[in-house]
Amino acid sequence: MGVSTTVHPDGVAEIVVAVPPVNALTVRGWYDLADAVTAAGRDHRVRAVVLRADGRGFNAGVDIKEMQAAEGFEALLGANRGCAAAFAAVYECEVPVIAAVHGFCLGGGIGLAGNADIIVASEDATFGLPEVDQGALGAATHLARLVPQHLMRAMVYTCRTATARQLHQYGSVLEVVPQAELRETAMEVAGRIAGKDPLVIRRAKESLNGIDPVDVRRSYRFEQGFTFELNLAGAGDRHRDAFVARKERT
Repeated sequence: MGVSTTVHPDGVAEIVVAVPPVNALTVRGWYDLADAVTAAGRDHRVRAVVLRADGRGFNAGVDIKEMQAAEGFEALLGANRGCAAAFAAVYECEVPVIAAVHGFCLGGGIGLAGNADIIVASEDATFGLPEVDQGALGAATHLARLVPQHLMRAMVYTCRTATARQLHQYGSVLEVVPQAELRETAMEVAGRIAGKDPLVIRRAKESLNGIDPVDVRRSYRFEQGFTFELNLAGAGDRHRDAFVARKERT
């Protein structure tokens, strides 16, 4: 369980997150993922990265139970910095990152997928930000890379989700396949990239990041400031306590 990396002979690094039951990551888990992605990009054997997950879904965001069990704001600060580190690691990885998304992609999952270079998804994949219902904000920066602006706003305000098919229509998901074919499809896309000149691909990644119209690190940290404000106002604890109580009843 946790985060594991396998470097295949063709130069594709496969990073797998396996944190039952729903791949909601602890503070340590976010930093472990950031370290794994950064290390893969710095490994000159690696020509592309596939980021995927085992279990019921791709990622359910932060471990809210860990946050509510901790005293003070230490866990909240840790989770926010850990998420920022993991999202940045995906964005700044020196080689292209292909996110293979199945099931739910929520909260922190949007940050990972939104910062990936390419997304392939299974037919059952859904994407959303439940942050408002948890008294928090964040990752609208990354959702805006996946859906049009007005839909992004509606999804933030209402916590509604979008399907893989919808994102495919917007061009933000490259391919939608049956779940049984997801890993193979992601590895095939990564393998195609790995077959190119690695020097050229690394410079291509750097150049594409350089022409992005939005600084994703800065804009995400701006969003996080409002999460801190909501916590100081008491909204964060109130909504997270309610979430934990609902989970304990089910």
